Amino acid sequence: MKTYSIEEKEKIERILKSEQICFVGFSDPQGIPYVLPMNFGYEQDVIYLHSAPEGKALRILEQNPNVCITFCTQPTLIHQHPEVACSYRMQSESVVCNGRVVFEEEYDEKVRVLNIIMRQYVDKEFTYSGPAVKNVKIWKVAIDSIAAKEFGVRHPNSASFKDK
Repeated sequence: MKTYSIEEKEKIERILKSEQICFVGFSDPQGIPYVLPMNFGYEQDVIYLHSAPEGKALRILEQNPNVCITFCTQPTLIHQHPEVACSYRMQSESVVCNGRVVFEEEYDEKVRVLNIIMRQYVDKEFTYSGPAVKNVKIWKVAIDSIAAKEFGVRHPNSASFKDK
C-alpha cells in the first residue's frame, strides 16, 4: 500500500471542512507535549478554536503560542490479502498544520468567529448573549505550514487492486 502527499488546496480544504474535531498539540516550557481534541472552524487559511477563559492550554500558550493542529478522516480497514496480517492498513487522509495562536478580544469579531466555528457543524447563524461572548476565549491560528497525506492507497500492481 502507498502513501501519497496531497498538494491540491481544494482537496486539503475538503478534508478540513469535512471534519468534526481537530487535535491541537502544545509544548509546555519543560518540553512536555499536551494534546487536546477541539471543535474548530476554518476560513481562508485560518483555523479558529474556542475555549474557556482559563485552563492548562492557556497557561501553556502564554509561554509558547506555537501549535500543531492535526485532522484525520474516518479510517477504513483495508488489506491486499486477507490471510497476510502485514497487508492490512488503515485507509484515510490527514492534514497537519503549524501556526501561532493569537487571541481575539474584540466583541464583534468574536461573534463572527463563533459563527465560523458553528458553520463547521450546522448551516445557520446564531445570536449570542453578551456574557457568553465576553467569557469565551477565541483562538486564531493563521496556518504557517500545512501538509496533507492520503495513506493506505492500494498499490496499482496488487492483485486485489486489479480485481476492483
